[in-house]
Amino acid sequence: MLLDVVKVQPQADYRLLLEFENGERRVFDMTPLLVQKPWLRIQPSHLFTRAFVENGTVAWPGNIDIAPETLYDLSIPVQQ
Repeated sequence: MLLDVVKVQPQADYRLLLEFENGERRVFDMTPLLVQKPWLRIQPSHLFTRAFVENGTVAWPGNIDIAPETLYDLSIPVQQ
């Protein structure tokens, strides 16, 4: 099932706090991806923290994004 991201809060430790359309909140660690293209370009923390939601996924200025299914499948639920 493909779920859209409706909210993102970038964290200082290169994690993304995500909220999906079903209300579920999850945390995604971007650290392993920041050594690969195209995410290498957002490695400086001041660029990473500019993340925003666009078309149901997380994006950054410069046409950088990541698939919502990747965000969901590789993230962990936030403990309430």
